[in-house]
Amino acid sequence: MTQVRTVKCPTCGAAVKWLPENRFRPFCSERCKQIDLGAWASESYRVPSSAPPDSAERPDEPSQD
Repeated sequence: MTQVRTVKCPTCGAAVKWLPENRFRPFCSERCKQIDLGAWASESYRVPSSAPPDSAERPDEPSQD
């Protein structure tokens, strides 16, 4: 028999069975899924990136003298 994998809901921390029948996975419910989506939409979560290069460091652009 196969053991069912259990993960924590990223929003509330509840145990969630990782099954195809769980349409909200990795979340435990529609509510937690919507809370997470709202956090992304309001930019509470951000993907880290480096600062854009200074214009003086980009030789491919014409100078604005």
